[in-house]
Amino acid sequence: MELSRRSFLTAMGLGTATVVAGCSTTNGATSPAADPTGPVAGDITFLCALFEGTTGKETLEGNLLKQFNEKYPDVNVTVDYTDYGSLNEKITTGLASGLMPDVVTLGVGWIPPFAYKNAIAPLPESLATRYTYEERVLEPSRFDGQLYALPMVLDTRIVAYRKDFFEEAGITDTPKDWAELREIAKELTVRDGGTVTRVGFDPFSIDLRQCWETFLFGNSGELFSADGREVLFDSPEGVASLQLFLDMVADGSADFALTTEAGQPTTLQQGTSAIMMTNNSLYVQLQQQSPELVDKIGTFVLGNTTPAMLQGGTMVSQSATSKNPAAARALVEFMGSPDAVLVASEQRGSVPAILDLKDSDYVKSNPMVEFAINNLDKARSEGGTPAWMEIREKIKPTLETAIVGQQSAQQAIDQLAGIANDAIARL
Repeated sequence: MELSRRSFLTAMGLGTATVVAGCSTTNGATSPAADPTGPVAGDITFLCALFEGTTGKETLEGNLLKQFNEKYPDVNVTVDYTDYGSLNEKITTGLASGLMPDVVTLGVGWIPPFAYKNAIAPLPESLATRYTYEERVLEPSRFDGQLYALPMVLDTRIVAYRKDFFEEAGITDTPKDWAELREIAKELTVRDGGTVTRVGFDPFSIDLRQCWETFLFGNSGELFSADGREVLFDSPEGVASLQLFLDMVADGSADFALTTEAGQPTTLQQGTSAIMMTNNSLYVQLQQQSPELVDKIGTFVLGNTTPAMLQGGTMVSQSATSKNPAAARALVEFMGSPDAVLVASEQRGSVPAILDLKDSDYVKSNPMVEFAINNLDKARSEGGTPAWMEIREKIKPTLETAIVGQQSAQQAIDQLAGIANDAIARL
């Protein structure tokens, strides 16, 4: 659940460790899955954070699972629909009760925590080459060198801008680094007397965790070491990535209060920002809410020392304790196939994780999806430690303490590093 700006300081609970995905005992060793070579038959459950609402249910059960059952008529799939706000809790509850769903969808960054807890089963490496993937898309599907999930849909964080505002100001190129971003943002900021009516840059209308991570990666920073046991974001690169936001707030070219909630017309649509961090789903939102702006909004990948585009998304994994592992494996493989990936992407306005779909009509009809899939070589992912499920919930509220002036950037990053180190130490 997102914290409100008014209550986040009291809701942080920074002194209390949150236990997530930790209800099973493990030493982190890989637990082999039950034999998946038996008959593809039996009852299985699918915990799914995709295909929301009535339309989504019809897409999954009325279309995709009908196709699956045409091939595997002896498998009965029961779908448990959820959202990302409840997904971790449902998996954790399943682990504690011994009723782990046979097949689960997981977010980017979630594989190390659940693989470490032996909640999900390793998949054969051959599935990683069955279709064409950008290697950076496959990275979040692995833990300790093994494949644990198949990527389905991606939701990338990109930079969007108003072409008409750039033209009015005589700006012909998008910023190539932070110095240019600050200069252009100042130029595009509009004031009415002492009140800012349009910020040059809106970094705050997407999740602050994801925005800061994008800038961290674009500043050649890292979240954790390769083994996930060392915090690396408490570096000059990490502090500078947060300090940039503070500096832009201080000069008036960004404003923490001048933001919009998910689903509402964005600051870019309202004309209260000229550049903003956003999601590739913005194109669908423009078509629905502001069709007159479709041709007036462009996109680019921003970096300071290196271009970086954050990729979130949804993957599909097999439970390590399924009583019908062959049926569970078959569903994982089916949900990771081009047909299922394309349908899921279209239903959500997401980026298909399979590069073979680059030339599909869907991708070509959505400029922001096409832009994202053409820039997956610049994609970076959050997570990277088995302690991620605990750490991720603390990032946004801790960073916000600096944004609202309660701490300096250095103090906020140091505090976050302490939280992360404590979580890693409990592994």
